[in-house]
Amino acid sequence: MRIDLNADMGEAFGDWRMGDDGALLDIVTSANVACGAHAGDWDVMARTMTQARDRGVGIGAHPGFPDLQGFGRRRMSMPGDSLANLVIWQFGAARGMAAALGTRVRHFKLHGAMANMASEDIEMARAAYSAALRVDPDVILLVLAGTAQEAAARSLDARWAGEIFADRGYNDDATLVTRGQPGAMVHDPNDAAARMVAFVKSGAIIANSGRQIPAACDSICLHGDGPEAVAIARAVRAGLETEGITLAPMQGHRTS
Repeated sequence: MRIDLNADMGEAFGDWRMGDDGALLDIVTSANVACGAHAGDWDVMARTMTQARDRGVGIGAHPGFPDLQGFGRRRMSMPGDSLANLVIWQFGAARGMAAALGTRVRHFKLHGAMANMASEDIEMARAAYSAALRVDPDVILLVLAGTAQEAAARSLDARWAGEIFADRGYNDDATLVTRGQPGAMVHDPNDAAARMVAFVKSGAIIANSGRQIPAACDSICLHGDGPEAVAIARAVRAGLETEGITLAPMQGHRTS
């Protein structure tokens, strides 16, 4: 068995620091780098991509809503063409920086409220993913497994990988429990590791209710901004390796 371990990072900007990217980059196999809208800036992007490149970690673009104060976790409404331009603007910046550093962006993952909304609304997901594919038709779309994001990627015949979360709770429809609600977050590293081993071995998301939802478990996400992020990352990696599961950057697959 083979799986990718990804983390959201590059989310500092200026003198404001967020997370321990250096420690995470020694554990994960893919990095989702903020593109400057919900977090990050040009210097942070360059530093994070350089560190990922030097460690052989796959680089992904991680665009979100223009919401620094809310960290991209507040819902926004915008026309489809404006959403597309927002995606293209951020993805283009990530690709340009990677090229300047002698590396490349392998995957694309929506952030925060943009991702949650797209997991519920296939037309929004299609608008965002179509825009990304206009920039790079071969990019791997990292989608929330079992949601409208996956349906949109499949309908576009895009290269995609299914993502599951080590530190988040699930509803019965494979969407994430809203932050602030009971069961939304997993804080204990050992619990996170046990959940991910169970998800991967069963090929299913296990909702908080206990319901099993068959899903493509291609990549496990760890949120880099939490205080337990590094401990959870280490525990999840150790748990997977103990079960003989190989960790490697995502490859993606197509529907057809």
